Amino acid sequence: MLLEVSAEKRFGNFLLDAEFALDCKRCGIFGPSGSGKSTLVHMLAGLLKPDRGKISIAGTPVFDAARGINIPPEKRRVGLVFQHSHLFPNMSVQANLYYGWRRTRKSDRKIGPGALTTALNLDHLLKRDVNSLSGGERRRVAVGRTLLACPRLILLDEPLTGLDAELKSQIMPYLKKVFTEFDVPMLFISHSLQEMRLMTDEVLIPENGCCRKRMSTEELARSSMTSVPRSYVNLLTLRRPQAHNDIWIYSWGDEKLRLIEPGEPGDNLFELGASDITLFKRHPEATSARNILPCKVVEIFGSGGRVGVELEGGGGRLVSQIVHESVRELDIQNGSELFAVIKASAFRKIC
Repeated sequence: MLLEVSAEKRFGNFLLDAEFALDCKRCGIFGPSGSGKSTLVHMLAGLLKPDRGKISIAGTPVFDAARGINIPPEKRRVGLVFQHSHLFPNMSVQANLYYGWRRTRKSDRKIGPGALTTALNLDHLLKRDVNSLSGGERRRVAVGRTLLACPRLILLDEPLTGLDAELKSQIMPYLKKVFTEFDVPMLFISHSLQEMRLMTDEVLIPENGCCRKRMSTEELARSSMTSVPRSYVNLLTLRRPQAHNDIWIYSWGDEKLRLIEPGEPGDNLFELGASDITLFKRHPEATSARNILPCKVVEIFGSGGRVGVELEGGGGRLVSQIVHESVRELDIQNGSELFAVIKASAFRKIC
């Protein structure tokens, strides 16, 4: 899916100037409130007419001011999931889900309802009244309804905003699963760096109304290490948790990691702050930390008082955050062999 945008829209003193071309199926729009994210989304969906320019999706123009083209929202085949679910209150879960699917031409139906409801874990809710659903269930139904309309592109406008951490952790695996399994291009809009890292591969960054800057999601995460007062966060998929005395042992590639947090069978996603990884030149003789991993340095990045050291080991890659003085004292260079030491309590389960 190729999305090409060269358009402007003015509101009073605010001007959105968007100029980009995307050929990525998991892209995000990242920025604070007032940066132009929602204005851009509404122009793409056809809910807001640009003042000038053009927009095309998969080579088909949906707006072109010079040619007088402005395809109405219902004919653009662009799905939109808002922060609020906007379900039809007088319909059951099943009726909500099938609403768009029944109105989609058979030739455009690329997703089967049964496969989707199973992927979103909605089968047991189909006969329920939507007013009886929890917040997380409502969000899943809203995503399912939009996907079953089989759009060429889905816009998710801050779909997790307003949910607490527990509800987010319940919904995120389903979102990741359906967009991977059904291969539907999406634009994920959020001001949450964690959400961006979990859902996207590439990010557009509107700044003061100018929407041209783009980078990989990993670049965004690394750049935040020096631009905001927080550590880089590693995301680790750990598997096959087994209880051992008062801790849990997980598989991470060829490594075994010891954590205090219990897990579920299958994949478990954890956060690990880069500043929670201590580096040693030699294997420490004694430590209270439960994880000592032999690693090799593959990259050093960062500026100011914080330096990121990317490490490669048997489990995969990690980033440790240290200061320049430590880099000098340990003589850390690309190819250096180090030991990464991590407490069992340093990991935080996301989902």
